[in-house]
Amino acid sequence: MQKHILLVEDDEAIRDMVEKFLIMEGYLITSASNGEEAVRYCLSTTFDLVILDIMIPKLSGLEVLKIIREKEALPIIIMSAKDSDVDKALGLGLGADDYIAKPFSMLEFSARVKAAIRRATKYSSYKEEEQEVLIIGDLTIDVINFSVEKKHQKVKLTSKEFGILKLLATNSNRVFTKQQIYQHIWQDEYYGDENIINVHIRRVREKIEDDPSNPRYIKTLWGIGYKLEG
Repeated sequence: MQKHILLVEDDEAIRDMVEKFLIMEGYLITSASNGEEAVRYCLSTTFDLVILDIMIPKLSGLEVLKIIREKEALPIIIMSAKDSDVDKALGLGLGADDYIAKPFSMLEFSARVKAAIRRATKYSSYKEEEQEVLIIGDLTIDVINFSVEKKHQKVKLTSKEFGILKLLATNSNRVFTKQQIYQHIWQDEYYGDENIINVHIRRVREKIEDDPSNPRYIKTLWGIGYKLEG
């Protein structure tokens, strides 16, 4: 079945180039040049993937990302030439699944699009066959219903944040490198970009730790990776 992608980019030259490339790759493309247009499409149409530039007029990419996430959990790849924007999108709990920095090669772009759709398809059909509820300290992690409570209060995690917590919690005291975490959660080749892992780990700590700077649960092994002590 042909996958439907929403492409949100205000630069006409980039938008036309990417749209033509994706059509050649076999995708159905709907294009938007500003945030208001993107939101209007998302509220009226079902998409398999959104490719979203951060710096767009009328509504910023971050605002669009937040609105989409309130509607559904479809995969979103953000595009930006600024690391600070990427950090915001990944770190504010808005739920971007991946990002690609401008300028980018079409080979890398194609690989990320295919990987995002593949992960979403696999995730939607995946059936859990493991212990349903994990209790670690003050945390209650329901791996079937994708929910977390801390001291009986709901903790709101994005899908990637929950995936990281679940990976560490179901392998208590096992150390995972950043490459292993990326390959487990994003199910894709690791490009050596540590920022995406660092931001997600920081956000998980801010939500589950009493003192994120002195974490009780997710421990850093400098130069190696992370583990969850339970």
